Amino acid sequence: MQLKQLEVFVQVARLKSFSKAADALYLTQPTISAHISALESELGTKLVVRSTKEIQLTATGSILFSYATQILGLCERAEQDVKTASSDIQGALSVAASTVPSQYLLPRILPHLRQRYPKVFFQVFQGDSSQVAQRIFENGAELGIIGSPVQKAGCICTPFFSERMVIVTPNTPEYQELEGEMTSQVLRSSPFLVREPGSGTRKRSEEFLRGIGVDPRELSLAAQLQSTESILQGVKNGLGISIVSGLAASDYVRMGAVLTFDYDSPLLTRQFYLIHHRNRPHSPAAAMLLKELPRFFQNEISTEDVT
Repeated sequence: MQLKQLEVFVQVARLKSFSKAADALYLTQPTISAHISALESELGTKLVVRSTKEIQLTATGSILFSYATQILGLCERAEQDVKTASSDIQGALSVAASTVPSQYLLPRILPHLRQRYPKVFFQVFQGDSSQVAQRIFENGAELGIIGSPVQKAGCICTPFFSERMVIVTPNTPEYQELEGEMTSQVLRSSPFLVREPGSGTRKRSEEFLRGIGVDPRELSLAAQLQSTESILQGVKNGLGISIVSGLAASDYVRMGAVLTFDYDSPLLTRQFYLIHHRNRPHSPAAAMLLKELPRFFQNEISTEDVT
């Protein structure tokens, strides 16, 4: 088996698509197919099941996937450890982040970090909190940032930043008449937009609703959307109301596109967490990010940004 074959196999398994794996690795789809076929021929077994919808692993493919992720992770770690001898912080740093951190937290700090550490290349993967934890577990990323703590074998979650979530509505007379006072009745009766199951935002929102006596099952759901940005666009265009990151909503509020409401509940305050594997040493770049993230958000994110 060759490392390139294992790299191709892991990408196909993760992305469940030959074409997506080809794009991710900057290869052609026939080259991806050839690598998988050669691997299957060498091992004498089918590793993937090809269908019209998506790729699925066979039982033997699942076994190889577990080993392949560990092998590739060790190769990456070996490269990073060798580079540790250099005083420069450099190289690729893979970070997995849930929606709000990847779209609204990291874009604030990466320009600052690029100025200080120009030899670091940041590779950011986006997924929900459970997907981020899985990527850390599989060595697909060195660090993760999530909006809800996840229990995953071998992984450690550490809180590093808190924000205030807000109830967001269209900027229309109906909601302007509330004069900044949201009620549980309005929450129950208004069309509501929610994130997908597994989202930290959705989990925290449902905890808040139950805390004020509103069963999430009572909501008049209008749509389930895959990102905070989609939710905010939906609210802006009158599709419904929602509960989102105050940091994410701040630009929309400044533009007058939406209204935001607070509620007297501690459950609208939530933590963001750094997640990493407890048994893997940090590369210099990862150690730098672990140090810089809490410091940056403590100093740079003002209360105006999250209300």
